[in-house]
Amino acid sequence: MKTSWRSASLVASAAAVLALTTACGQESGTSSVGSQNVGATAAAGGYGGVGSGVGTGTSPSADASAPAIGQGNLGAQSTSAGKLQVSANAELGDVLTDATGLTLYRFDEDTAEPPKSNCNGDCATAWPPVPADDASAGAGIDKALLGEVTRADGSKQLTIAGWPAYRYAKDTKAGDLTGQGVGGKWYALAPTGKKASVASRPGLSTRNDPDLGEIVVDKNGMTVYRFAKDKAWPEPVSNCTGACLEKWPVVAPVSANDTKGVQKKGLMSFTRSDGVKQQTVNCSPIYTFAADKQPGDTNGQGVGGTWYAVRPNGEMVGISDK
Repeated sequence: MKTSWRSASLVASAAAVLALTTACGQESGTSSVGSQNVGATAAAGGYGGVGSGVGTGTSPSADASAPAIGQGNLGAQSTSAGKLQVSANAELGDVLTDATGLTLYRFDEDTAEPPKSNCNGDCATAWPPVPADDASAGAGIDKALLGEVTRADGSKQLTIAGWPAYRYAKDTKAGDLTGQGVGGKWYALAPTGKKASVASRPGLSTRNDPDLGEIVVDKNGMTVYRFAKDKAWPEPVSNCTGACLEKWPVVAPVSANDTKGVQKKGLMSFTRSDGVKQQTVNCSPIYTFAADKQPGDTNGQGVGGTWYAVRPNGEMVGISDK
């Protein structure tokens, strides 16, 4: 894996200008390209601190950040990143992890253009750099954003959209986010290289569900569904009306440029019979499920034999798969 930050930037820019192929003779979203958060400057504080949960962190003396010998997760010191994954978090949106599920972080005192790590010595003990050698992109991650930077000691560190990636030695298991906000300078990485936040998640994207495989999710990470009684051709028609919509809220229109991993053909909005605009995937109306309470829930799958999660190409999970 040798993609440079310059190559990643060129590929990402080219992808952003791809035109949306409109189907079904209906409307399509307007394009807009989000800006990259590059070289952000954080509040004063050391490189460490004791993490106290999502969105929080303190900034005590630097010595307090380095774990004692034998403390922390040995996995954080691993020399292997493996296939990177995307983990849905209710407060932070999509969070980037290594193959074992350990959260990856970025440091505000680093730079992305050009990539440079400013975490060395004791800092690199508390925040082990992620090696670049065997890192690869899993589902929902643009491999063009993966790169590497040569550290002061000559080793190669993984970068995401130019930002050097780290683990946190005090994360003890998959899904831990104890490094979030530490010292006002350390933040979990989103798959785009930005700081993880709900705002950084695309309007529509995909995730790998352990039971259902790759499925579409909305901007909050909630599973998206199709209704088998709806129609897609020759134009979208929703047959979920009245009380049905209380259980199955429609997904509002999403810009084509505000999606990731979802088929662009037939990605459009339409006006329902009640005058509300609704998003489609491959011209099929899409919804969320009120009984899904947090990202990762798939309680709507198979309900009534008519509701199914959606593949990136618009097919219904469990129906089209047969």
